[in-house]
Amino acid sequence: MHRFIATLGATAGAFLVAGLTLAPLAKEPPALQGIPPEKVADYVHAIVQADRTTYTTLVVTRMQDKHIVNATEHWEQDNALPLPAQFLQHSGKIVAESGRGIRYRLIGLNPIYQRNAPATEFERKALAALAAQPDRPVTGVVSSGKKQFFQAIYPDRAVSTACVSCHNSHPLSPKRDFKANDVMGGIAITIPLD
Repeated sequence: MHRFIATLGATAGAFLVAGLTLAPLAKEPPALQGIPPEKVADYVHAIVQADRTTYTTLVVTRMQDKHIVNATEHWEQDNALPLPAQFLQHSGKIVAESGRGIRYRLIGLNPIYQRNAPATEFERKALAALAAQPDRPVTGVVSSGKKQFFQAIYPDRAVSTACVSCHNSHPLSPKRDFKANDVMGGIAITIPLD
């Protein structure tokens, strides 16, 4: 038995030494290449869309259907849940304040509040294009001062009845005939190129 343990120990030690001596001979991983901004925007959008859809369907709709708590525009005063659009806007604000340069926000041609209107001609044209063909984002390079940014505008669809009923009944809404799955506007994702 002692001989077996000694042999096992020697074998394990040989593998350990072999592993240590072979480690420096292993190939280095290839140098990481820059990720194209289109891919980065797609990654960011996938996360934003998944979070918003999950919040809308598994939190807001579920809590309202069970009469536990509602989502309201004045959620802080009403001791309620933020509306799905507010959830996205607040998370976008936190990302913007992180200092990483990436920004995302909701925009629309028929916004309830003007702060959600297109800020540039590119955004306005992108929203018009998405209204006609919402199957893929509208992308481009935009400038702000001396800096250049990649911007992607993705269609923002009404993923629940909460989205539709809020927009259709809001006193400031310029459009009141949204239906489920309609393109209500866009999610603008802006990424610095420097």
